[in-house]
Amino acid sequence: MPAAAIVTIVIALVVAAALAFYLTRVVMVLRSVNDSLGKLTGGVRAIADQTAPLGELLTPIKTDLEAVADVLDGVAASLTETSQAS
Repeated sequence: MPAAAIVTIVIALVVAAALAFYLTRVVMVLRSVNDSLGKLTGGVRAIADQTAPLGELLTPIKTDLEAVADVLDGVAASLTETSQAS
């Protein structure tokens, strides 16, 4: 086999090895980015869940506060009647 063929084969093998090395590094970096994006997506979903509209949670609170307001109106009315009577 001529020397030029051997040199060409060696150069091709070196180029193939370099490409394999860099492609392996790219795969490792992309996996790291994928893990980071997965964590980020989970965090964004948690924030979205925690900042969801509160309408359904506030309905029972509103009902309780209306009951308290009615009782306080009654107390205020009785205090007004007591202060006007004396």
